[in-house]
Amino acid sequence: MPTDRPSPRPRRDRPPRQGRPGGYRGLSPEERRPEKLWVYGLHPVAAALGNPRRTVLRLLATDNALRRLAEMGATIAIPVDPASPRDLDRILGAEAVHQGVAAEVEPLPSPPLSELPPSARLVLLLDQVTDPHNVGAILRSAAAMAADAVIVTGRHSPTESGVLAKSASGALDTVPVLTVQNLARALSELGDLGFRRIGLDSDGETEIEAAMGGDRIALVLGAEGKGLRQLTRATCDVVARLDLPGAIRSLNVSNAAVLALYLARRALDRSH
Repeated sequence: MPTDRPSPRPRRDRPPRQGRPGGYRGLSPEERRPEKLWVYGLHPVAAALGNPRRTVLRLLATDNALRRLAEMGATIAIPVDPASPRDLDRILGAEAVHQGVAAEVEPLPSPPLSELPPSARLVLLLDQVTDPHNVGAILRSAAAMAADAVIVTGRHSPTESGVLAKSASGALDTVPVLTVQNLARALSELGDLGFRRIGLDSDGETEIEAAMGGDRIALVLGAEGKGLRQLTRATCDVVARLDLPGAIRSLNVSNAAVLALYLARRALDRSH
């Protein structure tokens, strides 16, 4: 009877689907980081090419996409692999809106809170916001309102992905994303640095306009449904609400973020 058996087919390890709240539970932040990923779409790729902290490994593009990148002022310092839309669909999936261009990149470093610049005046903290579309939209708003950083936790936040980068429309390579292990501890450190810590909740005790004050503001948003965790609320200086006149009394977290950032930016501009 033969004893030799054919070698088993190599197993293709696939990471848990990105963006699912429990997909990476139990793994450290470093274990959750992909070795490389695809960033696609004109604005995300242009931002990645222009970010000195980003390592771009490979660039695939159609002739039309290359022309549009040049019109946007993007600097392409690596060879370009010509690709058709069908090639990109095959690599990225048919649902990816790639606009004819994709870059294979290394993930960005996740700096700690200690690297927040002393000049920072406006930061946004996310308390277990896990949906990559929401986080991407929040990053885009943070870039538009000149926020100095978005702070997330090592766990219970989405890993860097093409979906997140596309939703951020280039802001992933524009706004620093700082990673902390404990949000309440980070809020305490921000308080020591002179930040007024404002949590957002539909049942907050004061209107958000009245909550603004000081020369440095840290806004805190919680996950949809769960909202701010108890310890997060207790570490804020004030928990404020967005008063809405319509029948719907609450907003999607990304919509609430842009309104709060706008009001905070106006308050900071008036204080100078």
